[in-house]
Amino acid sequence: MDTTIRILCRKLVITNNNEPGCLQWLIGSPFFPPFTILSTFRCIHYHPSSFSPDYSKESDDIRMLLPKGFDVIGALIVGNDSDDFKRISSEAISASSKLRNFLSGNVNGESSGNPDLIGAVVDSNTDVHFCVSSSENSSRFEIVTSVVYDDQPEKYIWESGCILRCELPIKLPLYYPVNSPKDMEDIYTSATEAVASKFRDQKVTYVVETLNLTEPSLQAAIVRGAELDLQADLSSVRLSEESAQEFDAKSISCSQFCSRNRDITMFTSMEENADKIQVSVLLSRSENSLKPVAPIAEYFPAMEEAKLVVVDYKLEVLCYATKDLPLTCAVSKLIIPGLVDQLHTMKKIILPNLLTQHPQLRPYHFSPPGFLHPITVVYEQSYGETEMKQVEVRRSLHSRLGLPFDRPLLRIANAINLSLTKESTKNYIRKGSPLLKDVHLGIPASGLPGGVVSQIQGSYEYHHYLQDGFNDSGWGCAYRSLQTIISWFRLQHYTSIDVPSHREIQQCLVEIGDKDPSFIGSCEWIGAIELSFVLDKLLGVSCKVINVRSGDELPEKCRELALHFETQGTPIMIGGGVLAYTLLGVDYNEASGDCAFLILDPHYTGTDELKKVVNGGWCGWKRAVDSKGKHFFLHDKFYNLLLPQRPNMV
Repeated sequence: MDTTIRILCRKLVITNNNEPGCLQWLIGSPFFPPFTILSTFRCIHYHPSSFSPDYSKESDDIRMLLPKGFDVIGALIVGNDSDDFKRISSEAISASSKLRNFLSGNVNGESSGNPDLIGAVVDSNTDVHFCVSSSENSSRFEIVTSVVYDDQPEKYIWESGCILRCELPIKLPLYYPVNSPKDMEDIYTSATEAVASKFRDQKVTYVVETLNLTEPSLQAAIVRGAELDLQADLSSVRLSEESAQEFDAKSISCSQFCSRNRDITMFTSMEENADKIQVSVLLSRSENSLKPVAPIAEYFPAMEEAKLVVVDYKLEVLCYATKDLPLTCAVSKLIIPGLVDQLHTMKKIILPNLLTQHPQLRPYHFSPPGFLHPITVVYEQSYGETEMKQVEVRRSLHSRLGLPFDRPLLRIANAINLSLTKESTKNYIRKGSPLLKDVHLGIPASGLPGGVVSQIQGSYEYHHYLQDGFNDSGWGCAYRSLQTIISWFRLQHYTSIDVPSHREIQQCLVEIGDKDPSFIGSCEWIGAIELSFVLDKLLGVSCKVINVRSGDELPEKCRELALHFETQGTPIMIGGGVLAYTLLGVDYNEASGDCAFLILDPHYTGTDELKKVVNGGWCGWKRAVDSKGKHFFLHDKFYNLLLPQRPNMV
């Protein structure tokens, strides 16, 4: 049977830095068939002299970023058309094999087995050519021409798999002789290794609980240290149907903590749609005795003057497991190695500054756009998110993951929260009132023949007349459009400020000298220029303004508006005469020049019910001139369009 490469990511991401020799790691899972690619990580650490990967630094980074249950399964190299494809692909396979050895702890690069690996080469036309090596014969390379892109990758991953989460705070007290501070490194290393060994101790207990809303077969179970299966092979161990009917720890599978009828077809996020299992770690310090005994306290006096240093660890690991994996194996081969790796990662960061102000570290988990699996990042909490050291850390992560550099995707506010339920995240709450979000999703198409839709990127809140018990009917439409725009910047994590009230908007314009103090508390209109002043003052956001002399000229700007939505993706304010609207997208036929505008109307005065908004036409596609000859935009009024520019930041 011919070998097939299965690609689950929507598109095999080739990062922008595609000069010859650029290398990317291919990510898969031992739970999937061989040669199944989930994502790519760019190699960012090279030896300056040879430009070969620095496997030590690469393995340290990937060990932190990649949850257990996912693996490096190959490499991709950008080559020249004149290069020997088979030679380069063999180099890619060799590089991935070396990295896997480092990841498994073989720091000398010694072989830890010959798994199925992929070597891929990108030519100048960005076409990708694949070659594979088999675990049965690692020296033999096979050229593969059969490549399949899965059209429902989320279903493929999460219908058969689940997330395991383990959170463990640790306080590690360390005493060291005042006269021998150099001993502290050995003391700290020994203490950390002692903690790591406790995870495999016979007295350790792992409490496993479901985090799923719908009823699973089991709510909780216990795995004891004596039941751990530390020698299991993840790629082959599964429960038989017969053993799954039993209820001892070794026969319980992860599936028994998962929802039985979960629908993955309409997958939106890991928080809402993935099955989640919580694992807690307990260590028994007591022993059974046949007769009553008193507690015993041991005292170890210091032989010389000593100092105390307390290291705080906040471990939190995520793992991916197939649902039919035995629970003991999931704890032994995923949770425990994940805790040990994260503990060692933090130790390496803390060690150089242990006796001074040692870093306060905490792991966060993210699901960036285009990634089907979570990634984990350890951030130092002593730095603010806008400080350059933290910004450079994020820029490096964006580079490795092939993420754009003009939007914050890995800030703490972007972290996934596995404790949130679908019901609690349905609405974004402001001042006690639930506001509708993303009301354009699911509305009927424009019906424009041959049109190409370009629309807003990301989420926003719908702000309109009479919200928050404030009567602004007849004058506040531009204020409401501005509130919608600022909500977009909030929800994309460019800012953490609250959406301003009408009075706060007026106060801002007075502070910058655009308006007199009497403007505060008035019912005066504002337009595109005032909106640009407020966005600059409150958010530091610059704006582009387009002027048209008549509403009839707006269709001529559709190409420019489409480019804005494709490159910036922010909502646009349209102001003309005494009316203001929020533009969320355009449907444009370049050949005919026909277009439709996706309008969010702030003049709505009803309750925040999606059905009323959509059925009433308060959010929908509008033609400049409809089938009855009615003009949506007035031909005798000039219009200003405010196009907020996406900040260039991470």
